[in-house]
Amino acid sequence: MLARFPRLRRLWLDLRPLDPVRSIKAKLGILVIASVTFAGSFTAIGVSIGIRARYVVLTAIVLSMIVTQILAHGMTSPLRRMTAAARAMAAGDYSRRIRASSRDEVGELAGAFNQMAADLGAADRQRRELIANVSHELRTPISVLRAVLENVVDGVTGPDDAVVKAALTQTERLGRLVEELLDLSRLEAGAVPLDLSDFAVEPFLARAVGEAAAAARPVRFSLSVEPRDLIARADQSRLHQVVANLVDNAAKHSPPDGVVRVGAAARWGGGIRIEVADEGPGIPEGERTRVFERFTRGTDGGGQPTGGGTGLGLAIARWAIELHGGTIEVAPSSRGALIRVELPADSQPPARPTASGL
Repeated sequence: MLARFPRLRRLWLDLRPLDPVRSIKAKLGILVIASVTFAGSFTAIGVSIGIRARYVVLTAIVLSMIVTQILAHGMTSPLRRMTAAARAMAAGDYSRRIRASSRDEVGELAGAFNQMAADLGAADRQRRELIANVSHELRTPISVLRAVLENVVDGVTGPDDAVVKAALTQTERLGRLVEELLDLSRLEAGAVPLDLSDFAVEPFLARAVGEAAAAARPVRFSLSVEPRDLIARADQSRLHQVVANLVDNAAKHSPPDGVVRVGAAARWGGGIRIEVADEGPGIPEGERTRVFERFTRGTDGGGQPTGGGTGLGLAIARWAIELHGGTIEVAPSSRGALIRVELPADSQPPARPTASGL
């Protein structure tokens, strides 16, 4: 009957008279009181006007069940929808959401279910993006390597310096991708020790800038450290990974003949601040936090991804800095993007989370 009358069906589905009640126990109490009161009142009225008791009791039971169904429908409707949504999620559909209009424990459960569905959907989307991005990143160097080796085997080209250099470049690209994936695995496992040591900041940054300059991009690099004898205490390999990533990103997004500025200074109260600035299009304010999320890649003015990559570099950078107890952020800049890293005087990893906190 409800299928034949859509309005009646919609009215029935939206019927939730006990939604304002904040406790499922109170709802059950109201349900019992209403059913017993209705059945008792109807029975008393029916007997008082001379109707046979068996008819009165039978009718009271039927009417009491109807009242119970009306009141209980809104209580169980979210549970039925959660069951259907859970079955859909098992089949890979994470788009189902539960209407959480009640204020009781079932409403809280519906809200938690919606959050879980959103998180699972995001995780599934990130997994698909990771597979697509990694596949794309692997395909290009593998294709180039295959072409180079086929040309050498077929005698089209000889194994001269240019050919070997091209093969080496693509091999290094594959190595960087594998290293990023390994770092991601370590990040999720939460088992990366820090090898802290004191080192001079200026030669440390000069080495990272020199590696970026060796990529022969049409940009210029500027390095400044104040004071010149600034000393930092950190894990050099992890911090080098961060700085190299930031400088490489800045070089990629800077225009030809642009300047990539790398600087470091002592922080007030101890520690150091490292800044990497470019002269590119910059990062929109709404994306300044998202760029440090996993699988997030930069976009141009039209919202299209730029620079390729898996979107893991800045996420790994944030993880490495937070492992030192520091912070990394996109700072306001009048031109281009400015990434600021701050490390405390005595870098210490944050407290190890419990298993439930991972």
